[in-house]
Amino acid sequence: MNLEFSEDQKFVQKTARDFLDQRASLDACRRVLESPEVAYDAELWKGVAEMGWLGAVVPEALGGAGLGYLELVLIAEEIGRSLAPIPFGPSVFLATEALLHHGSEEQRKRHLPRLAAGDLIGTFALAEGSDPSLSSLATRFEEGRLTGEKLPVLDGGVAGLAVVVARGAAGPALALVDLEGPGVSRTPLQSFDPSRPQERIVFDGAPAEALGPADASAAIRTLLDRAAVLAGFEQLGGAARALEVTREYALGRYAFGRPIASFQAIKHRLADLYAAIELARSNGYYAAWALSSESDELELAACTFRAAAGDAFELATREMIQIHGGVGFTWEYDCHLFYRRAKLLSAWLGTPSAWRELLIQRLEARDAA
Repeated sequence: MNLEFSEDQKFVQKTARDFLDQRASLDACRRVLESPEVAYDAELWKGVAEMGWLGAVVPEALGGAGLGYLELVLIAEEIGRSLAPIPFGPSVFLATEALLHHGSEEQRKRHLPRLAAGDLIGTFALAEGSDPSLSSLATRFEEGRLTGEKLPVLDGGVAGLAVVVARGAAGPALALVDLEGPGVSRTPLQSFDPSRPQERIVFDGAPAEALGPADASAAIRTLLDRAAVLAGFEQLGGAARALEVTREYALGRYAFGRPIASFQAIKHRLADLYAAIELARSNGYYAAWALSSESDELELAACTFRAAAGDAFELATREMIQIHGGVGFTWEYDCHLFYRRAKLLSAWLGTPSAWRELLIQRLEARDAA
């Protein structure tokens, strides 16, 4: 197995990094976080759409760039590295993916070109409080109508289209809902990371379309596995950037006449953090291969990578604050921007502990088969 990216793929990543370095500095994230009336960076969203990233894996015939998943994971890593305050994950990793793999030809033609162009923002509504499992769904999808409540829904306030997981007649189902249509009400929630707002969405007989089979249990699980890999690369990018910023600070911060990076206690913490990130990266490359090749190994690789990436990002942000010392806890320094994003992404679509538990269940099921 060749785990080296091609020159074209590396060029995509370099282009993404150069673009985001210019257009998505940490100040951009801070501006959105400090402006309650601003939900995301609209200009950055427009620029990302023009770069073709929103439709990276969408076929050219449907308005996309026609790239592969190896290119998309590298773009996701750079999005995570910049802490870009845009609704990229819910729209690209989930809404677009759901339509690509489970939408009818008419649904794909109607929605994918608009999603790829950034004219339409998508989101994914699964959780109904603290439990994101399929076994406790209260939201109902019956006779083309959706009734229930979803919260939290990441970027639900700015999305125009939602893929909703609900209880149908034959089991868990995917429903496609126009969030600007009748029977839909949205209420902002207080988010730990205000640069990525969340909403409570209430459906009161809202018109909806079926997406995929009547019993979509397997489709939903696969969709979440695919999103886990893509979101894991976003976490990986954030963790690597946090390490870079922390290392630079440690090299420039002097105590007792020498950089604090020269002290053994700091060296060990940075080394442990580097090891955690590289372990996650190794798992990520395998998961990216499984995703791009449609391998049966995806269900195990996604769990392993998602857990490792979540742990690495959270560890990176904790160490970032500690190594920065007293100023690491202040509003003026950027440490809290990384910490907030790490916590939000860690909880989105299931915590690292939940993914480890799922990994155990799948390994037991495979051994029993």
